[in-house]
Amino acid sequence: MENSAGSSRTVIVTGGSDGIGAAAARILARQGDRVVVIGRSPVKTRAAAAEIGAECHVADFAYLDQVRDLAGELQARHPRIDVLLNNAGLIAGRRRTTTDDGHELTFQVNHLAPFLLTMLLKDRLSAAQGRVITTSSQASTARGARVVIDDLDMADGYDGLRAYKASKLANVLFTRELARRWGPVGVSAAAIHPGIVRSQWGRSGPAAVRLAVNSPLRLAMRSPERGADSLVWLSTSVPGKDWQSGGYFADRKPATAKADANDEALAKALWDRSALMCGL
Repeated sequence: MENSAGSSRTVIVTGGSDGIGAAAARILARQGDRVVVIGRSPVKTRAAAAEIGAECHVADFAYLDQVRDLAGELQARHPRIDVLLNNAGLIAGRRRTTTDDGHELTFQVNHLAPFLLTMLLKDRLSAAQGRVITTSSQASTARGARVVIDDLDMADGYDGLRAYKASKLANVLFTRELARRWGPVGVSAAAIHPGIVRSQWGRSGPAAVRLAVNSPLRLAMRSPERGADSLVWLSTSVPGKDWQSGGYFADRKPATAKADANDEALAKALWDRSALMCGL
């Protein structure tokens, strides 16, 4: 697959060492993209990259300095980035954990780190008229999903599942605001719900989540390849023709987002507060 300059596209896949990230990386590499695999585990990341002959980088999104270092490495190697798949994420356990950066772990890994990486790669994405695709979740539409600007780190009444829902809603709000702010420089954005996928997700989460992902229900969950389908579709189809920038998608179709996701004032406030939290 080629970009507008006639060369192979560069596709960055975070969370690319396992699950739907690894599946998307395999499919896109087979289709001719130059894939860059990003993961937290050195062993798993290198193995996933070696399987498809891809470049790889190791970065733990629980450390924002590692995100900054990653962005510097990518900038040094790639004058343009056609697709950034913000796919890395987690669900944390019962106890609230703060990172060395001072932020609640779920919020940092699922929102702040991809926000920072995207911001630092803006020039490379705009050079390619690229796209940013973020893995959200149907949890973003749940009744308990709320983004509270004055308590993004959930110091008041922390709950692991509630923190996850909030971070996934933040992904959709980020996508909406990214489309508004960066559309004029040619960057498109989308968020997806991949479905419930058989992967390592949830194994370190709250007890109810661990019980569900380890139960016989696992047999009915989607394969990583099926879960990656919308990521691949958004990576390879045409923004503005096949899908509209700023949208939230599932199964290659627009999905219904929570009403809060359409709150422009909330999306702007989240963007501005995230920039401050990341030191931008």
